[in-house]
Amino acid sequence: MIYETFREAVKNIWSNKFRTVLTMLGIIIGVTAVIVIVGLGNGMTQSIKDSFSEMGTNILSVQITGRGSRTVTVQQMYDIVDSHPEVFTGMSPTTTLDSTVKVDTTTYGYTSVKGVSETYLDMMGRTLAQGRGLTYVDITDNKKVCVVGDYIARAAYGGNAIGQTIKIGSERFTIVGVLKANVSSTTDQEGTDDDMIFVPYTTAQRISKTSASSYGVVLVSDELADEGKNLLVVGIESILHAEDGYFITSLSEMLETMTSMINMVVAILTAIAAISLLVGGIGIMNIMMVSVTERTREIGIRKALGAKERSILGLFVTEAATTSALGGVLGIVLGYIVSMAANRILPMISSSIDVTVSPSFNSIVVAFGISVGIGVLFGYLPAKRAARLNPIEALRYD
Repeated sequence: MIYETFREAVKNIWSNKFRTVLTMLGIIIGVTAVIVIVGLGNGMTQSIKDSFSEMGTNILSVQITGRGSRTVTVQQMYDIVDSHPEVFTGMSPTTTLDSTVKVDTTTYGYTSVKGVSETYLDMMGRTLAQGRGLTYVDITDNKKVCVVGDYIARAAYGGNAIGQTIKIGSERFTIVGVLKANVSSTTDQEGTDDDMIFVPYTTAQRISKTSASSYGVVLVSDELADEGKNLLVVGIESILHAEDGYFITSLSEMLETMTSMINMVVAILTAIAAISLLVGGIGIMNIMMVSVTERTREIGIRKALGAKERSILGLFVTEAATTSALGGVLGIVLGYIVSMAANRILPMISSSIDVTVSPSFNSIVVAFGISVGIGVLFGYLPAKRAARLNPIEALRYD
């Protein structure tokens, strides 16, 4: 009976191909939209996680603004960190230099210059391709040496940067190391993660005539973010004797906030896309009502020959569910096609876009299940109407 009911439903659908396609459009569009939107949300979430993992989710960013004449020195920050080795593994002061970078007569206006300690590059997971990194002696002696990114080494020196000099502001620095290309850099232009220069933070402070106010503190594990933050708060407030004058930011907290925001936006967009599924369900109900009217005599004949109400009900519900399920399958196929097209088009629009539309298996299963459920739900009322037709009145229908 199940096979015969399904075969009969497919036969009726096939006999009205064009009408069936129009009926399925709402389901197809709804399923496609849900799959693409969820896939885009997954891609954005993964892209953000990759970006934060490169920066280090186990790093606390500390900004000291001071309280009146009171501030926190570099040595005091080191003392706070060193006194809790079970929570912190290291720290680096950071100072940004707003200085022009020049090589001979060429100016590199997008190059970022940052003063750091000898442990900073290891903290950020950067590795050297040539030469050496900054050393403790470079820091203590305020040496004018630097480590440059892969872009500067290739663009300015043709790959032979070690031992060359580079002008930062009015000072000349000797290049002692070149970093490996950062995998997150998808372009060969200025302003990428490889277009950076790192100098000793003591030298940067002397040039800028400022003291260090920014610090990167490395945690043993990102699970210790809250504990580490509390320890820093206690240590800094004991020096400043105030509850303000500083800011502490956890990258893991920022990641959670941004991920939750993306999930909320995706949920809203998915709900909007699901309206198409509702419209598709109403379309299926409308067509099934028309089908019941068109097949009134057929229903009367079936009931006169002994067909039970549940058989008639099952036939029309199966037909509605099959129509909706077929629309769901076509929507899934179209969703994958649109996702693949988006993955090719987005990088062409902007080279800075590093998001992959990744449809998830769960979203596909849910979208297909909802499409079938809508077919059954909206097909039940017309099917119930067909099952309750009086066979004598049905046979008289013209």
